[in-house]
Amino acid sequence: MPREYQYPFELRHLVYFREVARQLHFRKAAETLAVAQPALSRSIAQLETALGVDLLNRTRRKVELTAPGRVFLERIEPLLRGLAAVPGDIQALAGGQAGQVRVAFTGLAMATVLPGILRDFNRRYPGIRVELNESPTSAQLESLKTGEIACGFFHPEAATMPGLATKLLLQEKNGVLLPADHAQAKAKKLRLRDLGATPFVMFPRAHNPGFYDRVLAAFTQAGVTPRIADEVWPRANAIGLVRAGLGATFMAPSEAKQLPGEVVFRPLDGPAPESRLVLGWRKDVAPDPALGAFLVVAGAATA
Repeated sequence: MPREYQYPFELRHLVYFREVARQLHFRKAAETLAVAQPALSRSIAQLETALGVDLLNRTRRKVELTAPGRVFLERIEPLLRGLAAVPGDIQALAGGQAGQVRVAFTGLAMATVLPGILRDFNRRYPGIRVELNESPTSAQLESLKTGEIACGFFHPEAATMPGLATKLLLQEKNGVLLPADHAQAKAKKLRLRDLGATPFVMFPRAHNPGFYDRVLAAFTQAGVTPRIADEVWPRANAIGLVRAGLGATFMAPSEAKQLPGEVVFRPLDGPAPESRLVLGWRKDVAPDPALGAFLVVAGAATA
């Protein structure tokens, strides 16, 4: 056995000492521990010899902790409490009642399905901590490869890595988000050709090539050359630029349920890009119970 794991005492010595320190009475401590009093006394003496200090002052009338004994008791209490909790913690982890799940998401997920999933999951599994990280699809796929995240909410077109399982959560034709004072803001429905002079705020193509290319294809079908004013990330920044009146952006109807007063959402007739959102995880790696529980709740919430 490596030297760092070799100790001059055993776990029972620590348990026996703690009980004597609690009771400050050898006979009562021996009764609680269900051991013979002489055996208990020998164990405490062995511990003191191993440590090279007196932990207790013993007289015929009373037993008292020495200063080293008080410090030793303070040090071993959290150790023994932690060891006592190990079986229950391990059983909770194995049963999917405790643990941690690292989850990545895009802005579309947080604006649509993810809050409801998190609410249901926290209600059913309060002992499992969900660690959230907003990142684009490309970054999520890399994190799934390395095991940095357990699952992700992302756009599916770039999801070509082997061993990846996905579940479709959202598929919607986009409308357009406009500044409230835009010339077309009062129209019930619009076509892309009505917005030929309007600058659009997009995101870097590398983050979601599939959706970016669908946007360009929609403009081509509408016979319009897009005016891309800026490319920003994350998603909330694009909405902020629309609020500032610097352009328009595309948005799925599910995202448009709660909007600030400075913007309006309008559906699009004719060509329009489609948003798609999936939940993805590695099927070639056995999920731990916490991830398994999260996948079940996410699947049920979007069934």
